[in-house]
Amino acid sequence: MKLLSFSGRVAKEILRDPLNFGFGLGFPLILILLLTAIQANIPAPLFVLDSLTPGIAVFGLAFLTLFSATLLAKDRETALLARLYTTPMTAADFIIGYLLPFCPIAAAQSIICYLAAIVLGLHPTLSMVWCVLSIVPVSLFFIALGLVCGSVLTVKQVGGICGALLTNLTAWLSGVWFDLDLMGGAFRQIANALPFVHAVELERGILAGASFSSMLPHIAWIAGYALVTLAAAILLFLRQMRKQ
Repeated sequence: MKLLSFSGRVAKEILRDPLNFGFGLGFPLILILLLTAIQANIPAPLFVLDSLTPGIAVFGLAFLTLFSATLLAKDRETALLARLYTTPMTAADFIIGYLLPFCPIAAAQSIICYLAAIVLGLHPTLSMVWCVLSIVPVSLFFIALGLVCGSVLTVKQVGGICGALLTNLTAWLSGVWFDLDLMGGAFRQIANALPFVHAVELERGILAGASFSSMLPHIAWIAGYALVTLAAAILLFLRQMRKQ
């Protein structure tokens, strides 16, 4: 019950920042409208909806990393967490309490993204429902990464490191904007060793109706990174608790 109560408090804090909350929901919508408009004015099929939409749905999760990191870092800089440390809640309880309210936001981002794509001409299919459902477990890695950053960085540091670094990593190493095979070599190998491209390929595969077995390698990469990152967030948060 304490975990759910704390999670509810986190949800209220998210809603108390309507600017960031609204931007987080609208971020994928802005991107898909902008890039579709660009595609309409260029001859090459650079931003095709059936590959662009899943990519933007994943790219939008980078905002949740920044948002969750900022929220946790802000709480660390106040006396709030210091008081909560005296409760029976464990470090895992705190991290899960921070993580849960962001999952519905990830789903809402994806729904808005696919609805916009349908309006713009993407044919609606049942696979879109599975894409929305699958984005929630995919988002666990991005949210947990934000909680890792929020556990060790200040609010000012979060903006620079999570905002600039992660956004660029997600953009350039995920294959959202261009085919990574065009780069090849070491660039492709580095991208394949990180979870971003696997998240995008998973969403694109689900939308295209790919078999579950063909998606297993991507699922394994994402699940592995999510578990390791979540464990790191719990351990780093525990270290902060012990410092108090």
